[in-house]
Amino acid sequence: ILLFMIPADADSISSQYQILLGELKKYNPELLDKKRLLAITKADMLDDELTEQMKADVPKDLPSIFISSVSQYNLDKLKDLLWQAINTP
Repeated sequence: ILLFMIPADADSISSQYQILLGELKKYNPELLDKKRLLAITKADMLDDELTEQMKADVPKDLPSIFISSVSQYNLDKLKDLLWQAINTP
């Protein structure tokens, strides 16, 4: 599984994700076949309203989660999502 991490203060989550996919394609196109998960970092800087607005910019077909390493927000949920993705055929 590939874990993409994009900071919440990025101009556009979807455009940053597309840039990362482009870089991955240049590096090794075979990696594009792997399962993907998106973590939006620095979620401690966001309030509920801003988080909801940002969710609209997240690709719909991509599992995603907002996290914060500083406040430990959703880190256990992220580990659970990674575990599920790794153990699901």
